[in-house]
Amino acid sequence: GLVSLRRGKSLRQVLKEHGLLERYLKQHPYNLASKYNQAGVSAEPLHNYLDNEYFGTISIGTPPQEFTVIFDTGSSNLWVPSVYCSSLACSNHKRFNPADSSTFVSTNETVSIAYGTGSMTGVLGYDTVTVAAIDVLNQIFGLAETEPGDFFYYSPFDGILGLAFPSISSSGATPVFDNMMSEGLVAKDLFSVYLSRDGKKGSFVLFGGIDPSYTTNGITWIPLSAETYWQISMDRYVSIGGETVACSYGCQAIVDTGTSLLAVPNSALSNILSALGASSNGAISCSAVNTLPDVVFQINGNAFSVPPSAYVIEMDGYCVLGFQGMNVPTESGELWILGDVFIREYYVIFNRANNTVGLSPLP
Repeated sequence: GLVSLRRGKSLRQVLKEHGLLERYLKQHPYNLASKYNQAGVSAEPLHNYLDNEYFGTISIGTPPQEFTVIFDTGSSNLWVPSVYCSSLACSNHKRFNPADSSTFVSTNETVSIAYGTGSMTGVLGYDTVTVAAIDVLNQIFGLAETEPGDFFYYSPFDGILGLAFPSISSSGATPVFDNMMSEGLVAKDLFSVYLSRDGKKGSFVLFGGIDPSYTTNGITWIPLSAETYWQISMDRYVSIGGETVACSYGCQAIVDTGTSLLAVPNSALSNILSALGASSNGAISCSAVNTLPDVVFQINGNAFSVPPSAYVIEMDGYCVLGFQGMNVPTESGELWILGDVFIREYYVIFNRANNTVGLSPLP
C-alpha cells in the first residue's frame, strides 16, 4: 500500500507569486500552538500548512472521485471540500459530490475543525476511501461546507488526511488508518514515511510495511509518551556544537508530517538563533550552511542530529533557519514539533502495533 507524494509549490510560494503574502501574514498572526491545545477540540492552524510541499492523491466514492491531500501525522480527521460548500476556497478545488457515489451513506452529524484563520465546518458521511490502492470501506469523513479564510483558495491541496490517534479526532470520527487495521487491510499495524530532500522525487507513505532499502542504517525504536499525536519524550538537552541550548529538564516532541519546520518553545528559539548566529527573524547567510554545526536531539538515550543542510532553508536567494517559535506547555515539559525539516533526515515508522516511532537515519 504505497502512496507516492509529489513535491509542489507551497501555499506560501503561491501567495507570494500573487502578491498576497504580506496581507495574509498581517491578517493571520502566526499561532501554531492552536493545533496542539488538548481541550478536546482538534484545532489546526492553516498556517501549519503554509510551507507544506508534499501532497498525495486519494479517491472517495463509487465511482472514485480524486482529491489531493496532505498526509498529516499531526491530526486525525479526513476531510475534503464538498458540493455543499459555497466558500470561495471551494470554488477552485475538487468537491466531493455524494449524489454521484453509489456507496455514500449520509449522517446528521456535523464536524468543525478550528484553524487559525477560521473554521472548517461540514457534515460527516461514510464512503469507500481508496488510499495507496487500499479500499477502506465505510470510512467516515468530513464534507466541508465552509472553509477557513479566503486564502484557502490558493492552497495547492484539497483536504487533509490525518494519521494521528482517534483520541484527538474531531467529532470522534474514526481515522483512516484505524479502519485499515480493523478491516485487516494492512499486513502490519504500522505505516512509514519517506520525504525526499531537495527537489528529488520519490517521497511516499507506505501503509502496512517497512521498505528495507531505507533502513540500512538500522532502526531506533522510541516509545510514545502519549497516544494522541505521535508524541515522544526527549531526554535532557538539545545541543548545538556540544553546548546545551534548550530542553535542560527534558521535554516532549511530536513527529508531525503536517508541519514543515522545527517548531520549538519560544524560550528556546532565541537561544538557538543566537547559537547559530542568525538574526532574530531567523535570517542567515546562505554560505553559513558550510560551517554551521548540527543541532542534536537526545531521544530515548540516542542522539539524532539535524545538519545545516536540513535546517537552513533557501527561499528566493536568501536563507532562513527552519525553526519557528511557539508556546505549548504539556504535563511533562514543553512541546517541540519535529516537522519535515527533521523527517527528511530519517525514514520514520509510525507503529501502532506497539505504539512506537522508529527512526532510521537516511544515507
